[in-house]
Amino acid sequence: MEKSVLIFDDDVDILSILTYLLEEKGYKISTRTSCANILNDIAETAPDIIMMDNWIPEAGGKVATKLIKSHPEYRSIPVIYFSANNDIEKLAKEAGADTYLAKPFDLDQLEELLSNVLQ
Repeated sequence: MEKSVLIFDDDVDILSILTYLLEEKGYKISTRTSCANILNDIAETAPDIIMMDNWIPEAGGKVATKLIKSHPEYRSIPVIYFSANNDIEKLAKEAGADTYLAKPFDLDQLEELLSNVLQ
C-alpha cells in the first residue's frame, strides 16, 4: 500500500525536489508552505509520516510539532524534523519530533529514515 508523506517547508524548490524524488519511490506526497492550518492539513491528507522544517512560517516547526504531538489523534504520526541548523538534534528533541534529518541530505539517507520510521 502506498505510504503518504506530508511535507512542511517554505522552500518551494525543496518541496518540488522531494515530491519528485519520493513519488518516484512510490510515496504519495502532499506539501504545505506554512503550518497555519496544520491540523486541517493533517486531517485532509491523513499522512503516514510528517516532515517538518524548522523555519516553517506562522508558528515555526517547533511549535507545529508540539501541536501535533499533543493532539490525541495525530500524536502517533511520526514527525521527521529537518533543517540546515547546526543544532538540529537539539531542536528536534525540544520539538518532540521522532527523528531528524540535517539539510543538505542525500536521497539514500532520506529513504532509509522513512523506512525506519514506518517500521
